[in-house]
Amino acid sequence: MIVGFLYLGLLATTVNAANVADLVGTWTTKSRTVETGPGFYDPINDKLIEPDLPGISYSFTADGHYEEAYYRALANPTDPSCPKGIMQWQHGTFTMSSDGALELSPIEKDGRQLESDPCSSSLGTYTRYNQTERFNSFKVSIDPYHNIQRLDLHYFDDSPMHPMYLAYRPPQMLPPGSLESVTKNGKRKRDVGSQTESVFRMANLIKREDLVNPDRWLWLGVLMTALGGITVFYS
Repeated sequence: MIVGFLYLGLLATTVNAANVADLVGTWTTKSRTVETGPGFYDPINDKLIEPDLPGISYSFTADGHYEEAYYRALANPTDPSCPKGIMQWQHGTFTMSSDGALELSPIEKDGRQLESDPCSSSLGTYTRYNQTERFNSFKVSIDPYHNIQRLDLHYFDDSPMHPMYLAYRPPQMLPPGSLESVTKNGKRKRDVGSQTESVFRMANLIKREDLVNPDRWLWLGVLMTALGGITVFYS
């Protein structure tokens, strides 16, 4: 009986370790234009770099570090023709419980958010961003259509995130420690201000005259399918 319990405990530990190993890497949604690392956030110049298309990316390491990058459209219920654009970046550490749930704890002062609402202002809002996250479960499998590794995450309420696909292993990430001390030319990074002149190309697409061209309506469809703060279908 004791041997049986020991075997079951060892098996559980082995499965747990295998799950963490499967999670390691950089994952991105199907637009494949949003990836964690220096191509999304430049800590030297304290700047978020706009990708070509909306999407989500997460990276995980075997020793419990993670990084995430979001670029998405937010629906505007009062004016559907005027969506917002938002970029978010943060990193930190993660833990996995015995039931496979993931708890992501960001480094509080490192996270950044840039929000653009071109119908209200020509200026974007650049702030710190800090959001602890919980995923009730995850699954790594081979996607039958793309024939590559696929990561499915489920939020705290069991709703699914858009699937992500393996882009890099080992992961593409910025250094895992705090980036607050990163300097340029002997000076500290610029402070996070309340506004910036940056206005997203994505959020401005809806205002472009060439949207009357039927070939451009695809962009309109992408923007209009934003689901309450979750990334658009095109992710």
